[in-house]
Amino acid sequence: MINADQQQLEDILRGLGRSSVDETKILLTSLRPNEVAMALEANLPNTRRVIWQLLDDEARNQSLQYLREDVRAEFLEAMDTAQLVAAAEDLDTDDFADILQQLPATITHQVLENLNARDRARVESVLSYPEDSAGGLMDTDTITVRPRHAIELVLRYLRLRKDLPKSTDSLIVVNSADEYVGILPLAKLLTSDPTVTVREIMASDVAAINVAETDAAVAKIFSERDLISAPVIDDNGILLGRITIDDVVDVIIEDAEEAVLAQAGLDVDEDTFAPVHKAVRRRAVWLGINLLTALMAAGVIHLFEEAIVKVVALAVLMPVVASMGGIAGTQTLTLVIRGQATGQIGKNNLLWMLNREFVVAALNGLLWATLVAVAAATVFSDTLLGFVIATAMMVTILVAAIAGSLLPSLLRRMNIDPAIAGGVVLTTITDITGFFVFLGLATLVYA
Repeated sequence: MINADQQQLEDILRGLGRSSVDETKILLTSLRPNEVAMALEANLPNTRRVIWQLLDDEARNQSLQYLREDVRAEFLEAMDTAQLVAAAEDLDTDDFADILQQLPATITHQVLENLNARDRARVESVLSYPEDSAGGLMDTDTITVRPRHAIELVLRYLRLRKDLPKSTDSLIVVNSADEYVGILPLAKLLTSDPTVTVREIMASDVAAINVAETDAAVAKIFSERDLISAPVIDDNGILLGRITIDDVVDVIIEDAEEAVLAQAGLDVDEDTFAPVHKAVRRRAVWLGINLLTALMAAGVIHLFEEAIVKVVALAVLMPVVASMGGIAGTQTLTLVIRGQATGQIGKNNLLWMLNREFVVAALNGLLWATLVAVAAATVFSDTLLGFVIATAMMVTILVAAIAGSLLPSLLRRMNIDPAIAGGVVLTTITDITGFFVFLGLATLVYA
């Protein structure tokens, strides 16, 4: 006779279209850890807890590294110190360090105290560096050899290990002081004469990554050099660990998601099924910022209320001016942010880019301002109105191009991510400029 918990599992699974707990367990064991994480995130909190109960300890621990922070926090809260210590055995050092950073300091301390000396030293080493740095990404599990070692000895050593750390494409060569010397590709190791030494066949011209490099810089290095793994060193050249391509791919995906979601004020790690109060709190700040910028634009319009009352056509055409400026500025802003992210745009060529974008904006502005001016003059039978909107559109598009070119650099100097704040600031600039020039010029012309 099944107990109450088993019956509850049966009822929930039957509601999901699955016939029994046993069948669901079989299905879950066939999934990879990342697929288990996807299954957990794709279900409501109550169902997640049911699925979690059906997983064995190893599957739970392995799936933790793939969960978004909000979802992972749900399960970490229910895990005791012993379970967290057990998770360290199933996870890479860098992945386990990421999990510990989510926990309160007291619990993290308890977990570290219960790890063996070797694992604790490795985890503490990673935790000592910022999460978004090479040190925060690195795994301390490395295979090192000395230049004087014979290839035959290295091969014998690898056979004794039986398995290699994941994404191992080369061994790291260090001297007696653990200073990085070079790498020994596995392909070279397997095809060389066993009697030669590591020094004779190693690659000594492969640069290591400094532990202080940002994760974005690490991703760029991997992309430029087509790396699978790379050694990490400190300022003195001492080997600290290595970074593998799977960690770099995670950085690239997270940066791409952030570029899309952050513009809407959404958190990359936000749970799709998060409680209402959490979603409200996170989005309220962004909505408040947008409200302030909208009120600033509305204040400009209010200054010219009398002109709008006299010439009603101004109210009809205002959105056209602001919209054209916004689109032109966004095109330039996106281009510059992308160029700076890929390293194509820097201090040396930013002025050239500004001049180029100014000329492009001037030509596009002249084309569309002329067309809009003719259309406005024809529709409203008012030549002066055509002149006003053409001038306002030209000025707004030019200002948008200048702002779009310079904003990324200015925001970075203020330690603000231009991918997040650039769009809001640019929209505010183009709206205020467009309304002020259009309505101000109209006030002068129709006075």
